[in-house]
Amino acid sequence: MHIRFDVPADPAYPGRVAAVLSGVRLRRYGHIGAVLFAVGAIGLAVAHVVGWGERISQLYVAMVVGGLLSMLYSPWVRSRARRRSSGYAVEGSYDITDDNIMMHSGSESGGIAWDGVDRVVDTPEFWIVYVGRMPATVIPRRFMSAEDVETLRTFMVERGLLGA
Repeated sequence: MHIRFDVPADPAYPGRVAAVLSGVRLRRYGHIGAVLFAVGAIGLAVAHVVGWGERISQLYVAMVVGGLLSMLYSPWVRSRARRRSSGYAVEGSYDITDDNIMMHSGSESGGIAWDGVDRVVDTPEFWIVYVGRMPATVIPRRFMSAEDVETLRTFMVERGLLGA
């Protein structure tokens, strides 16, 4: 297999990549925030009905506020990443073989060996490549031909990196 495609210098592209990668890393804050918010709201309701007093209610109010802030943290970071990375738009390319994924962006280049990839997650626009537990890079499908997308998908499924 040998797939090569170019990525144009689109100012919105680095922001989309940054948003996808930061969203993956920050998803747990939303879950933790939802749990804190729910426990705080239930605690406030119970404290009000039972009449536990103002001191215990302050704890639950803090949990509700902390949960709400935790849920809002991820969208804030994603929007900030989009704004900050829009100035990084340069032409680039991907060169994907049976052995590795090579990425070229401006004067920089880097690669990831398929042997080091633990899994690949499918999103609407990208394949997110994980090395260990961390997302290492993305492979954008929109710049690939339909044949190359299917070839790469088949390759990743055969290696057990992408679910069928």
